Amino acid sequence: MHPISFLLPAIAAASPLVTQISADQPSPNEIQIMAASASGNGCPQNSYTYSISPDRTVVTLGFDQFQTYIGPNEKAADRTKNCQIHLTLKYPTGFQFSTVESTYHGYAQLDKGVTGTFFSTYFFSQDASATTTTQTSITGGGVWADGQVYTKVDKVPTASYIWSPCGAQGILNVNNRLALTTTDRNAAGQLTNDDATLKFTQNLQLLWRPCPK
Repeated sequence: MHPISFLLPAIAAASPLVTQISADQPSPNEIQIMAASASGNGCPQNSYTYSISPDRTVVTLGFDQFQTYIGPNEKAADRTKNCQIHLTLKYPTGFQFSTVESTYHGYAQLDKGVTGTFFSTYFFSQDASATTTTQTSITGGGVWADGQVYTKVDKVPTASYIWSPCGAQGILNVNNRLALTTTDRNAAGQLTNDDATLKFTQNLQLLWRPCPK
């Protein structure tokens, strides 16, 4: 698992990212998002929207039902929800790349004794056994008892890499899961994911390698 952060109520300054390419490697902007979709009980059909930037390097999704609840009057099934984002990517033949930057926004209101956890797992459909996962938790009480907006930032990879399949197209899956747990059966809380932005840009750290022959 890799370190990520919830950035609210505090605001953090991001350091510039370095693009790792050489003269014999393709340009990062040769990665393009050709299509996007989502599936899961956190994003059933007609409950989400998406848009792809004109240069096809950024996709933004909005969710209406990616919400979890816990409390004496809440259903046990509402304590966890998941949504898997599917991105069809085009990139130069003969190369593999490993990189993605994801930003998630949502709302958390958690009584003392309630913990909210956000899991994100990244993998390509062509090699589903190779994954990288991030995890962040919020402990209830304090400022979270009154409710706060959060921002979760993933820069993947930070320590290990997942590689796109060799060829000119691959499907990147990002499986997001929200989960609420409690040590106090009378405590209540909610954790939502309202939107997600995934980027492939020249400002992003990219690691390329030739495909094995």
